[in-house]
Amino acid sequence: MNETIDRLLAGPPLGASEGELVDWITRLEAIKCTAEAVQAEAAVRLEEVVRARQLGAGVPARRLGEGVASQVALARGVAPEKGAKLLGLAKVLLGEMPHTFALMKAGLFSQWQATILARETACLSLEDRRVIDENLCATGPSGEVPTVVSMGLRQLENAAKKLAITLDQASVVARAANATKDRRVSLRPAPDTMTWLGALLPVKDGVAVFAALDQAAKAARAAGDGRTRGQVMADTLVERVTGREKGGVKPRIEVKIVMSADALANTGDQPAMVEGYGPVPAEWARDALTDAEVFIRRLFTDPTGQLVAMESRSRKAPDGLAEFITTRDGGTCRTSGCDAPIRNIDHIQRHTDGGETNAANLQGLCERCNQAKEALGWRARPGPDGSIITTTPTGHTYTSPPPEPWRHHPPPDAQAPDPPPLSPAEIRLRNVLLDHTLAA
Repeated sequence: MNETIDRLLAGPPLGASEGELVDWITRLEAIKCTAEAVQAEAAVRLEEVVRARQLGAGVPARRLGEGVASQVALARGVAPEKGAKLLGLAKVLLGEMPHTFALMKAGLFSQWQATILARETACLSLEDRRVIDENLCATGPSGEVPTVVSMGLRQLENAAKKLAITLDQASVVARAANATKDRRVSLRPAPDTMTWLGALLPVKDGVAVFAALDQAAKAARAAGDGRTRGQVMADTLVERVTGREKGGVKPRIEVKIVMSADALANTGDQPAMVEGYGPVPAEWARDALTDAEVFIRRLFTDPTGQLVAMESRSRKAPDGLAEFITTRDGGTCRTSGCDAPIRNIDHIQRHTDGGETNAANLQGLCERCNQAKEALGWRARPGPDGSIITTTPTGHTYTSPPPEPWRHHPPPDAQAPDPPPLSPAEIRLRNVLLDHTLAA
């Protein structure tokens, strides 16, 4: 078996036929499915071992299993939120959906297919979930592969929904009503200084918003507007949400941006850092900042191009220092593999262990990672280069590199000039605010 896997992973031989190459792809896909099933099994066993260790150490019952999802995430190189979902799916598959798990282990069902079934049956009782698991995923009496294996993802989702409604319509209706609590708007970076703005809405509201934008696009096109349908819809969304109708008052917004004085004054081209997005070209930043009444929060740098450090005698980081850390870390959780926004400013070396409240020993973390590192056996320390070395209870270490996007790298012997007075170019960027003087 190992020889077969090693041969497949070595890649197809030169001169392989079309049929052989398709077979190669098929077999590798089966290996992926099996590997995901074994990873799920290992994750469940890991939680069992960790809970037993924590129980023996006197950890309260409500905290048993703390940190396991983060260990799974680090081991698989994904965000902690994803790690929690993978652990949750693994527990469902092994404990409640044995037929689905068997298909995965046989290489016939992917992790995402299993996720769809687990998601669509989450509102049901254990008995009803097992009924769907058996009806859809059990092999035939003579080993026949169930038809669910060849279904498309939408077909699979609809099949599970239909059975769920048939078994317990009230639970499905209650779940739909409760889902409205999860409505939200999200923003994530896209290539070329663009962003994806998304909204999770009740279906009637989502359809209504799209229909209104579509109607605006049709009207504009009928009037001879040269923009594409998508461009009109996007522009209309921005205008209506911000209140900036075409030719009207520009929006009043606040942007926290880290860029050198030279770049701001149009004499340098070092990349700028826009909090909530990431690095952008200096020229783009200058043009964008003149497009609205923008409040700019300039942050000073030291001779190496890094933001100036701050420190505090208190255990809790004061507002100015907390804001400094959030900006330095780019607004994103410092845990390796995590892309969640910062929600907590936390000591790298615990304060109770002598860790100081200063920039070198503080990090921005999301809620999940902040809680995980408090679990029994977790340790972290700052590296000399600004990195963070985290050690899990198993002794595995993971290094989070220092935040680089906002750093500039002048020659080592460069001296940091005093902040220059505002030039005419800077005066055009009105209402410069220095909310916090960042001093060492």
